[in-house]
Amino acid sequence: MKKSITLMYKRKAVVGNLLLIFTCIFAMHACKHQPTPSSSETKDSIITKGKNLATLYCGSCHMYPDPSLLDKKTWAESVLPNMAPHLGIFKVSNHFYPSSRGDHNLPGNYYPDSPMISVDQWKTIEKFYVENAPKVLTIPERSKPIHMGIPLFSASTPSWKFATPTVSFVKVRTSDLLVCDVLSKKLFRLDKQLRLIDSLKTSGPIVDIETKNNRMLACNIGVLNPNNGRFGRAEYISIGANGKMKEDTTGLFGQLVRPVQVNSVDLNRDGIEDFLVCEFGYLIGGLSWMEGKKDGSFERHVLSNLPGAIKAYVRDENHDGLPDFWVLFAHGEEGIFLFLNKGNGKFDQQEIIRFPPVYGSSYFELQDINKDGFDDIIYTCGDNSDVSRILKPYHGIYIFLNDGKNHFEMKYFFRMNGCYKAMARDFDGDGDLDIAAISFFADYTNHPEEGFVYLENNGNLNFEAYSIPEAQSGRWLTMDAGDIDGDGKTDLILGNFSLPPTLTHSQVDWSRGPFILQLRNNKK
Repeated sequence: MKKSITLMYKRKAVVGNLLLIFTCIFAMHACKHQPTPSSSETKDSIITKGKNLATLYCGSCHMYPDPSLLDKKTWAESVLPNMAPHLGIFKVSNHFYPSSRGDHNLPGNYYPDSPMISVDQWKTIEKFYVENAPKVLTIPERSKPIHMGIPLFSASTPSWKFATPTVSFVKVRTSDLLVCDVLSKKLFRLDKQLRLIDSLKTSGPIVDIETKNNRMLACNIGVLNPNNGRFGRAEYISIGANGKMKEDTTGLFGQLVRPVQVNSVDLNRDGIEDFLVCEFGYLIGGLSWMEGKKDGSFERHVLSNLPGAIKAYVRDENHDGLPDFWVLFAHGEEGIFLFLNKGNGKFDQQEIIRFPPVYGSSYFELQDINKDGFDDIIYTCGDNSDVSRILKPYHGIYIFLNDGKNHFEMKYFFRMNGCYKAMARDFDGDGDLDIAAISFFADYTNHPEEGFVYLENNGNLNFEAYSIPEAQSGRWLTMDAGDIDGDGKTDLILGNFSLPPTLTHSQVDWSRGPFILQLRNNKK
């Protein structure tokens, strides 16, 4: 659920990974009081000053990004030029930096009316990043290869297909399989043999569904391409007595900025259903809850006005009877946060883990991976549909273990270029959690097997990596796990979004591939 067309693009387009680097009022105020470099300053002193400036301003808004995270060219030609407008710097050395100043969907004060930092100070920051970044990021070779072939799974595809698969969402339910395709603007219901049951024309791409019997709470993103318009909405899709789907044309509530998830929950415990809404947005977005009223209306309460809210889990974390929630933000201020419900519509936000704003966070799960009774975090990063579109050695799957007090320490990393999602399940039935993962920005030239990886858990965070040849037939944007055929074993469905852009070339024409790939679990 990501510069042209997909939920992939949800994430970090024009402003780039460092969207909020200079937007904090404190940082902007501090800029005014920094002296400009003089001609007598040494190179080392200018670099030191540049680091101090960057550390101060970055650290006041999000995690400070070290120059080593990107190469010189990416910093100089892409990321830094896209940061500058947020500080009121639109022209340096006769070069006009890109901005979205003409976007009528943005608040009038989104960009400063006048520079908040001098040109000399900005050049000092540029110099610091460019001169301290590596010429090229090194992508290390694997110590152990990804084995080809997974006896546990057998691959199958539907007998029918689309001209150009653009699947934005798949979901395995107890009685059917749901698939949303963007170009055809349809939601499909399939049976366990992958035969078409029904289809529904939708008003916009569906990117998430919460199932409630024959009623489905759907998150309609509105327009998939990066934009700041309020075209998204939450709506119900029902299945009538005739077995046909029907879209609620009025919708629950709208005016959402590219929402990617809606959860139904009575947050204030007044007996009326509320909704937690993740608006990934673009330059604007946020996390909010819609308070249900007796007359059927909703009152919006903003918990965070930062873009990038992408995944939330609702649970009573401290066992006080009130629903709390965990949220991953994947844009600018990247990190996982816990919102504890204090009652009366008040929430206490706790920072659990922060990530550098160039990571491209994409997904996380809460699972007890080491079976000590406490939920750990399985986290992925790999979004490369932004202004730093290069292969990155830190993309992949991370496991953070919980000490029992919600303090997490990173204990495992599997490098996987462009990783988009990882789901931890006991696929082989041996009592521990294995991991299935997809990549949307794999190294298709050198390692096309990265598109889908199965990590078999051999205990003590020792995983063996496998892939399957059939998975190279598509470019997988979305995935779900569930018992498709009702045999008690967990299967997988992968959704193909075949359109570019990509970072590396593939020998396979994904548009000719299946719109979904089923990996049926053969465990005896």
